[in-house]
Amino acid sequence: MGLHAITTVPLRIRARALPLLAAGLVASLAFASLPARADEAPRWPDTAFSRLAALALVQTLNADLLANASATLTLDRWCAAHRLAAQPVIVADRVRGQDKPADAEIRALLNVDANEPVRYRRVRLTCGERVLSEADNWYLPDRLTPAMNETLETTDTSFGRVVKPLDFRRTTLASRLLWQPLPEGWAMGTPLPPAGPGALEFPAFLLEHRAVLTLPDGTPFSALVESYTRQVLAFPPPH
Repeated sequence: MGLHAITTVPLRIRARALPLLAAGLVASLAFASLPARADEAPRWPDTAFSRLAALALVQTLNADLLANASATLTLDRWCAAHRLAAQPVIVADRVRGQDKPADAEIRALLNVDANEPVRYRRVRLTCGERVLSEADNWYLPDRLTPAMNETLETTDTSFGRVVKPLDFRRTTLASRLLWQPLPEGWAMGTPLPPAGPGALEFPAFLLEHRAVLTLPDGTPFSALVESYTRQVLAFPPPH
């Protein structure tokens, strides 16, 4: 699936959305009075309004990721803007023991042959207690500084923070929505899902990006697969 772009919403789509906003406001205010357990994310009512809001928010995050070189710094801003933690700073939680050797496709993206050393790193990017992203990262140690390699090997510091001094560029190869909250053609009259009596169920992952990081001269040094979790929407539903 190709990249998803955010564009100006046509008048007919806005007109289609207005009744959803009015009906959803009433349902959301009523549902907001239902308590969630302390260890759960805030629950969203299963209404067309909530689905429209979720779609808009995921596409907003998608656009922010596409427009910026560092996913870590983008998630820093998302975490703070949506108050996902008392200390809204993204922390990398490194996953060890699940190495994935670089295959021919990854080596082609990095423009290296089978003899070039490629290191692998898997991390979960967290905001407080919430895992916002899980990322697979294949990178070329010979294109980083010794200090960067040591930090990546010995700490859980996120890759984006470590290599920030390189002034790197990000090229997104694919951006894929993993969940469609509204049916295809909803803005043109396709019937919407009926409201449910309980909470809207978000899948574990909402968005996936595949990207390559390059030096300012265009030399690739990292290939990424990032999966963004439902915890990016772990805040009260819009009213």
